[in-house]
Amino acid sequence: MFTNFSHNFLLRLTVFIIMTIAITVCFMLKQWSIMIPVILVWIYVLYKILLSDRRNAHKVSFLLEAVDNGDYSFHYSTDNGIANDQMVNGALNRITQILLQAKADAIQQEKYYELILNSINTGIIVLDEKGNIFQTNNEAMRLLGLNIFTNVHQLSRIDPILEERIVSSQPGVNQQVSFNNERGTVHLAIRVAGMTLKDKEVRILAINDIHSELEENEIESWIRLTRVLTHEIMNSVTPITSLSDTLLNLHKDTPSDVRDGLEVISSTGKSLISFVESYRKFTHIPTPSPELFYVKKFANKLAELSYHHFEAPNIIIDVNVEPEDLIVYADENLISQVILNLLKNAMQAIPSDKADGQIILRAYCTKEEAVIIEVSDNGKNISAEEAEHIFIPFFTTKEGGSGIGLSVSKQIMRLSGGSIELVSAPDADWTTFRLTFP
Repeated sequence: MFTNFSHNFLLRLTVFIIMTIAITVCFMLKQWSIMIPVILVWIYVLYKILLSDRRNAHKVSFLLEAVDNGDYSFHYSTDNGIANDQMVNGALNRITQILLQAKADAIQQEKYYELILNSINTGIIVLDEKGNIFQTNNEAMRLLGLNIFTNVHQLSRIDPILEERIVSSQPGVNQQVSFNNERGTVHLAIRVAGMTLKDKEVRILAINDIHSELEENEIESWIRLTRVLTHEIMNSVTPITSLSDTLLNLHKDTPSDVRDGLEVISSTGKSLISFVESYRKFTHIPTPSPELFYVKKFANKLAELSYHHFEAPNIIIDVNVEPEDLIVYADENLISQVILNLLKNAMQAIPSDKADGQIILRAYCTKEEAVIIEVSDNGKNISAEEAEHIFIPFFTTKEGGSGIGLSVSKQIMRLSGGSIELVSAPDADWTTFRLTFP
């Protein structure tokens, strides 16, 4: 009975109530001799109750402190003989398991959202009023060219204007900023939203690379201009050429100086028409019909074709494709035009008296599974000033050149969903053009 009394909280509580009633009755009947031992039993029962409550309070306090420190490894024993303690210990263990599962679910949910953030093509930056960075994704780090980003003031090493724009950005404001890094000029569009996170006001910045959009708008402008120019030139020159030919055929006895003049007008007009027709290629590129093809076989064929088209015995073309079974999804005929144009330019850049002329046609796959094709030569370098204009229609540094080859190549790559760029520095030993097929 005593063991049950020590281990059973309900029994102790029942005895405590009975003793309280007994003390009250004894007091009313003035039975002091009975009242004193009853009071002693009452005090003992109260002590047991308070001791049990204090022990359980300590358990709850320890549980809360451990959880606050992130420790979920403890476990209360449920094997002792005290039924009340078993119930309390079991409940506390259950609470621990619930909190541990909630923490695991929160970690899994955080990884899920982090995976989503790292899968989008928009850079995300979350920062507070002091410029501390709470969160970023992979795209934001790539656009900014950073490996570690903890405070917005780190951007001053990239570009002070970029830092100032982001520091001063306010929710609801959209803006654009440009800066230079090792990848060239980067054009970013920044959209800002605000929210309260953990009792702190934070800003969420969404940043996008709009370089491709600017390039596309620029190309569309050139296309519209070229169409207008070719239309106006053709409308003006065609009648003149036709009229000069008619006059030559109708008047056989025309004085020689007049005939010579008419023949110059006719030949010049026809040359101008032919010249204008070449620019129509820039505005009337056929819609690509992509298909899968092996890059190595494709590259070897173009290298062999270049040897026959552009005789240059002092130049060696090396083909390097890794892996050998690399394939690309594109219009083979249109991409052939791009590669052949780059090979021709590379051969023309290597002086005929350079004994060790070399061109490398290289293809490989990036970790993002983009296919890269590069054409490099050890000929004359492209200056920084020329590099800014080489893809603009009509621009050329060659005598007798049309300035259409690289602009057409860029248009083909744009329509193919890829890009073309000059990736070598003006003072580099090699000039390299890179085609990217994402």
